[in-house]
Amino acid sequence: MALKTWLALAAKRRNRRTNRQLGAVLAIVAGAINAGGFLAVGQYTSHMTGIISASVDALVLGQIELVAAGAMAVVAFMAGAMTTTIQINWARRQKLHGEYAWSLMLEALLLLFFGVLGSYLNHYREVFVPVTVLLLCFIMGLQNAIITKLSAAEIRTTHMTGIVTDLAIELGRLVYWNRVAPPSGQTQVVADRSKLKIHLLMLSCFVSGALVGAIAFKHLSFFATIPFAVVLMMLAVPPIYQDVRKYQRVFFH
Repeated sequence: MALKTWLALAAKRRNRRTNRQLGAVLAIVAGAINAGGFLAVGQYTSHMTGIISASVDALVLGQIELVAAGAMAVVAFMAGAMTTTIQINWARRQKLHGEYAWSLMLEALLLLFFGVLGSYLNHYREVFVPVTVLLLCFIMGLQNAIITKLSAAEIRTTHMTGIVTDLAIELGRLVYWNRVAPPSGQTQVVADRSKLKIHLLMLSCFVSGALVGAIAFKHLSFFATIPFAVVLMMLAVPPIYQDVRKYQRVFFH
């Protein structure tokens, strides 16, 4: 990827191409963190459907502690998404270049914190495992809101249920046989090849990220989060640097 393209991935001005490219990077990160997080704490942290379903099952079985844990995980995910929304809207009001970059930087810093926190898991599991689950849920909510906001909900990166469903819909349209002309007022069934490519890209990137994350975590433990955090920082730094320069000119000239 050319340097100019890389520098534009987290920029304020968006188009479908940069949205798709940033989405691919974030899907890789999400897959890696989701898989690595499972190896760390035995739970997937981007899958709110599964967490809510498990909480309802626990409620029926009278396992109140699991219900509370599930509720807190959902709240943490929502808090992450809310944080991104607040940050983006504030940045828009301030006309900042880092409209999306500041949330990416926060995600990178939290991933580094996750790596540091992980070193204590084996010593204080009763305390740090629940905290780690909440942290990962917050990160996943944060990231999903970033890509949702900048792509107008066209792209998702942290969970694949919607992606797989939309992919199957477009594949169904692709293989549909328009044997006869459609009735008056209707059009032929045709797949949206642009959406098909986007969904295939997101799915393949998520799977690739999960594979890399699982292998890296197996061999490097929590240090495996550092490269992904660095990638996010590299995305976020250019727009943030422009904002810093802007405020330097305002306050020091």
